[in-house]
Amino acid sequence: MNRSRKYRLYPSEEDEEELEKHLELCRQTYNHFLEQLNEASEIPSKYEMHNRLPELKDEWQELKQVHSKVLQRVVTQLYDNLKSLSEQKKNGYKVGKLRYKGKGWFKTIEYNQSGFQVKETDTRLDLLQLSKIGKIPIRLHREIRGEVKGIIVKKDSAGDWFAIFQTEHDEPNISVTDSDSEKSVVGIDLGITHFAVDSDGNRIEHPKNVEKAEERLQKEQRNLSRKEKGSNNYEKQRKELARVHKRVKNRRTDFLHKLSTAYVNKYDIIAVEDLNVSDMVQGQKNSKNTMDSAWRTFIQMLLYKAESAGTEVILVDPKDTTKECSKCAVKTDKKLWQRKHSCPSCGYETDRDFNAARNILRKGIEESEIVGKGQAEVTPADTGTAADTKNSESFCDVSASTVVETGSPLPPRSIAERWWRVVHSELDPGDAVTDSPPTYLRHYLDADRQEELIEEVLDDYSIPEDLYFDAKKAVFLSKGPSASLETVDRAREEADLEPVSEMLDEGGA
Repeated sequence: MNRSRKYRLYPSEEDEEELEKHLELCRQTYNHFLEQLNEASEIPSKYEMHNRLPELKDEWQELKQVHSKVLQRVVTQLYDNLKSLSEQKKNGYKVGKLRYKGKGWFKTIEYNQSGFQVKETDTRLDLLQLSKIGKIPIRLHREIRGEVKGIIVKKDSAGDWFAIFQTEHDEPNISVTDSDSEKSVVGIDLGITHFAVDSDGNRIEHPKNVEKAEERLQKEQRNLSRKEKGSNNYEKQRKELARVHKRVKNRRTDFLHKLSTAYVNKYDIIAVEDLNVSDMVQGQKNSKNTMDSAWRTFIQMLLYKAESAGTEVILVDPKDTTKECSKCAVKTDKKLWQRKHSCPSCGYETDRDFNAARNILRKGIEESEIVGKGQAEVTPADTGTAADTKNSESFCDVSASTVVETGSPLPPRSIAERWWRVVHSELDPGDAVTDSPPTYLRHYLDADRQEELIEEVLDDYSIPEDLYFDAKKAVFLSKGPSASLETVDRAREEADLEPVSEMLDEGGA
């Protein structure tokens, strides 16, 4: 399996000057070969272009300061660009010619197969040795897995440098011990009012990163427009604007990574809409919010993470998932501003996005490989709360900050899941919990009702009598059931006692 890992570089002023020099020589080499190709009657092969490099180095002594593999990758990039244009022309597209690259256009230096080495140190920063450049401090914040096939040194728009390691490694075989009938499934509806609403009743708040940073972006853009283009002040302000854009991008990516990881870790089968975002942003309505949502990036994260985790992700056709009633399948047209689903046939009323999530789950189950193996009888109604009365679902509203801070908006598959359900069953329709469940209960419920709810949760797990007090304390006294169970487990392990969490799992969930 091929993977790419990105690490931050911390070059000194001398290293940065050398890197900039390499980028400029790569740009000039690209333009030189492009000029030759424009004058040639036919396009030579990639290997013929590579064979011209030694002669060019003899004529152009500065090129000897660049590693041979780096120049070969520049020529390969030019050849691939020409090949892409040629294929598009054959398919009937109107294409132009490749342009000469201006100063500052080249952003990457690529080493393929050789010319690089990582040297570990006893400090926070290791060293990345690049041929013809030198040793550059690098922060390896995570282990490099597999064999490194190549390294791409990249400069971003804010002026920061990164090294992208291209690795190849064998993915371990993942054995699934659970029977098909025990697989946990979920359907996810992606939107703008809420970023995601799933068939288990979790509603994830949209982070709205661009909206929150819009005032700052406008200010920096105004400052940039007042600078003289090409001046030092202009370049300084351009980098400042790029840093703000970069922070927005990083916040968005962080949110998507943590949310996708939470779903992949919890569920065995995930059904999600196969959205064509490029077509959705062609209109004039909500294009900015749609692009800020990065739904396709979220879907791609689910796909590649599921591959390693042994989870199945099913892409479902989104057609009519909003219109259909998840109970009787009768279609009802809805305007975009209508956020409630009300079926004229069966009278079922619920949140519009939750209804769509249940339809996505149903379609996903029908398309899944487990149909006919014990899971085919599962319906969206079986995965959530009862749907016989109006407003009967108990939704778990999760703020975007919770996803970022805790890394997961989803309760673990143990006592915590039951606990959240009990808490939200006490809510009035439309209310949202901003505090942790124990804090909420202490503020809004009397002591007798608190005790009654805790006992209701623990009785579902057949807790042994000697562990009942610890489990009760774990549920009630901390910010969340999962965190408190970890605290109690550590204390019991120090006393050579069996962890509470294992006893809870044995009791069922």
